[in-house]
Amino acid sequence: MLSETSVSFRTEDEKLQRVYDAAEKKCLLNLKDFSGDTVLVEGGGYEKIWLETQPMGGEMYALRNLEAAKNNILLFMKHQREDGRMPGSIQHINGKTEPQFNKYQGFCFPDPALNLYYLMGKDGEYLEQLKEALIRFDACLWRTRDVSGDGLLSSFCVYDTGEDLAVRYGDAPCWWEEDEPPEGYGVVPMASMDVTSWSFAARRAAAEICRIQGDPAFTDWEKKAGDVADALRRRLWDARRGALYDRDRAGKTINILCHNTLRCMYWGSVSRDMADRFVKEHLLNASEFWTPFPLPSVAADDPAFRNAPENNWSGQPEGLTYQRAITALERYGYARIVTALGKKLIDAVDANGCRFTQQYDPFTGKASLVDEADHRPVSGDSGEKVQDAYGPTMLACLEYIAHRFGIHPHMGQVWFSLDRGKPYEYEAAFYGHRYGIRSDGKKAEIRADGKDIGRFSCGRRIVTNENGDFLRTEQI
Repeated sequence: MLSETSVSFRTEDEKLQRVYDAAEKKCLLNLKDFSGDTVLVEGGGYEKIWLETQPMGGEMYALRNLEAAKNNILLFMKHQREDGRMPGSIQHINGKTEPQFNKYQGFCFPDPALNLYYLMGKDGEYLEQLKEALIRFDACLWRTRDVSGDGLLSSFCVYDTGEDLAVRYGDAPCWWEEDEPPEGYGVVPMASMDVTSWSFAARRAAAEICRIQGDPAFTDWEKKAGDVADALRRRLWDARRGALYDRDRAGKTINILCHNTLRCMYWGSVSRDMADRFVKEHLLNASEFWTPFPLPSVAADDPAFRNAPENNWSGQPEGLTYQRAITALERYGYARIVTALGKKLIDAVDANGCRFTQQYDPFTGKASLVDEADHRPVSGDSGEKVQDAYGPTMLACLEYIAHRFGIHPHMGQVWFSLDRGKPYEYEAAFYGHRYGIRSDGKKAEIRADGKDIGRFSCGRRIVTNENGDFLRTEQI
């Protein structure tokens, strides 16, 4: 039986409350029945669960529906092929749940799946199942995507990394079902920072599971993960420019400055010095990624940048990028940037009438409106059907609020985030405990199971164990 989870937030900040309430309400639209399993689909016209979004999205929704969070993980393991490959997406059609293997579609899976282990009460059987799934997936990657034998893994099609219409993919096919590399294309098979990083993330998670289990094999998996990170740095990192760049089928660097180094920070495959350079030289550069509404998919001053309103990973900031950026930045100590991005996102969503779309204009923050049926841009005039309830954007809003003003479960720890502002109260239940924050905007009281933990100045995060015992504090 799953433990109780719940969350509530009340604030005197009207804008913040408005966005929070709208996200809570519209997320309910994305709960669907897949042959008896409740799942949280991507939404906004996407009625499947995708490997790049929904394990992460389900885990972010776990305090609201732990059953859906569990199924968003377990269905990918259930439908894992004998050769170790996980489906890129899973759909429910004509009363049947069907896995799809025509693309990898990212891999935002290991950390959310591991965090769920703690949220589900440290189920040893689940942990072993997860370890085996990760090991099999990693083996499949190296069996099928190790094209050149140089320690890097390749992307075969645009949807492998979920970068629809991305200019840097050139003439690459959208889908690719075969395990053999495509032939006759200009760019693919492409030595990919993303695909290579999936292996790092799977191996690092396998190492952590071994450590939890007391299995000495954790040292072997740590070394294997380190080998991947070393290859990524040697072959795709440009030390002069401070960013990762993919290479085409001929080994030539694809000279497009894309946001994907930030993705690799999400998977943890880059070192601290690499992350620092990318953040300071590029992410916070107003000409590149720190546009008025930040995080375009391609640097705004790059010739490959396209400010296109359709689902296009060559330009406009994506809700999914905001969703991934939280883990990416906090992993390397950039909680303050997470706070800044949260403010930007909340402002943009509210300014657009609490419509949660897939993309926003990087210069104006205006929502890009797309038809839900085929995701083509529309004008948004009165009477037209426009995109809303796009899951990654809604979940990103809720998660940024939790990481600024709320309570977040992180691998057995409890994060109490106390941002400055107007008075608020935040309560959450997980790990078999109940936690709370009461803040006047300057100082906040935090508690666990009704017991006062302390009163702290706002502008910081207090980290405790599940019982509320103090571990550390950090600035946000």
